[in-house]
Amino acid sequence: MRSEAKTVEEYLAELPEDRRKAISKVREVILENLPDGYEESMNWGMIAYEVPISTYPDTYNGQPLSYAALASQKNHMAVYLSGIYMDEKARAKFESDYKATGKRFDVGKSCVRFRKLDDLPLPVIAEAIAYLPADEFVERVKAVHSPRKAARKK
Repeated sequence: MRSEAKTVEEYLAELPEDRRKAISKVREVILENLPDGYEESMNWGMIAYEVPISTYPDTYNGQPLSYAALASQKNHMAVYLSGIYMDEKARAKFESDYKATGKRFDVGKSCVRFRKLDDLPLPVIAEAIAYLPADEFVERVKAVHSPRKAARKK
């Protein structure tokens, strides 16, 4: 479910009460653990945590670098964690820690799906969010999207 909300407050206001409470709690955990240099915004129809274009303008798609996101989809809610999925060791630790909680492990490409707040191990999410400082994230992206690679995509 892609939202047309322009602000996080608008996004939250359009959610049903149970989802608003769950998304708000996960958002609180994200904001408490988000390293400096990332900004919360609305992008791609969801709440996004990004490196602003003013900090790193040379993105491959002209959009801010997405580090994490939070969304209410049609059949579930999701936390998107692109930061840990660019590091095999961090991804493996996240998955191991998550599974050790005994909670249902329902993941896709860089997303963790959950139907209710109790399904999500918030301390594991907090650690994943805190994992990568913004400047290091930018450097890793630069290494993957070198100017030569970007030129070939045009």
